[in-house]
Amino acid sequence: MPIPVRFVLVHPRTPENLGAAARALKNFGQHEWTWIRPPWSPDDARARTLAVGAEDVLASARLGASLEEAVADCSWVVGTSGRAKVRPVPLDPEAFAEEAARRSGRVALVFGDERTGLGREDLARCHALTRIPSDARQPSLNLAQAICVYAYALARGPGRRVRDASRPGTDADLRRLEALLEQLLRGVRFVRPGRPGVAPLVVPWRRSGLTRTEIRLWESAIRTVARSLGKPSDDAHLS
Repeated sequence: MPIPVRFVLVHPRTPENLGAAARALKNFGQHEWTWIRPPWSPDDARARTLAVGAEDVLASARLGASLEEAVADCSWVVGTSGRAKVRPVPLDPEAFAEEAARRSGRVALVFGDERTGLGREDLARCHALTRIPSDARQPSLNLAQAICVYAYALARGPGRRVRDASRPGTDADLRRLEALLEQLLRGVRFVRPGRPGVAPLVVPWRRSGLTRTEIRLWESAIRTVARSLGKPSDDAHLS
């Protein structure tokens, strides 16, 4: 049985690609996907023309306003990138499928638009990256072709093997923790107006796969520090 993954398409431009992608998803047992800000109606006739036998998958696509909304309940968010020199080092499709099989929470696989791929801000929101190792002379793949490669890798994968029973933190949980840390660090002027926030500091959290228990522990620690900073120090009474 294929490993279930949510395919998230950020601003897909070509309805024909979506029709072909729906067919590829159904070919390999995938059915959950979200489109973010498509510039045309989901029932576009051009998409239906290429969704041969997969009209139900095409019609089932959810529409989202942002990547943040689309992956809020996911515990592992992986972005696709055609660039060879990016950090962290991208997983190939097979390695992605193997790791997805070990994850107990929802997994999202994110694709950018057909012309530019995922932007820097969207890539920064991802917990890991993946790349199809194509020939350097022709590195880019058509969106539907790329989706087909990943759907095939997931279908051939080892099947779901959850590592432990701990409940993984979701992307929304991590964003809440990030906001709490930023509030604290702005209060002590470690983070200042007009400068980057705490995103670089929380990248290790995103990659490590914190559980909900671990996230709650971090939240408790940050709140404790914030409360202690709001009280007069004992040293202030010393002369």
